Amino acid sequence: MNPILHLNKVFDNRIRLGIMSALMVNDEINFNELKELLQITDGNLASHIKGLEESGYIQVLKGFIGRKTNTTYLATKEGQLAFKRHLDALEQMINNSK
Repeated sequence: MNPILHLNKVFDNRIRLGIMSALMVNDEINFNELKELLQITDGNLASHIKGLEESGYIQVLKGFIGRKTNTTYLATKEGQLAFKRHLDALEQMINNSK
C-alpha cells in the first residue's frame, strides 16, 4: 500500500499541521495561545481555523471570561482520527525511505 495515498491534503500546510499538533496534546486551546505558539497573525490563524472547522476536524467554542470574549478550539474525534492517519502515513513514508 502506498502511504502517500493516505496523506490528508487538509494538513499539507505547516500552520494547520501546527494547529492540529497543539490540539492533539491539549484538550483545548484558545486563539491567543495558538497565535503565540505558531507566531502568526490573527488573520492567518483565523483563515486556517476556518478551513479545519469546515472540514469537521476542529470544534470552535465561543464564550466569555468576565466581559471578554474567549474563543477556544478542540479537535473533534474525526479530526483526531484523520490527523493520526496523516501522521501514520508520514511515518511510513519516512521508514520506507531508510
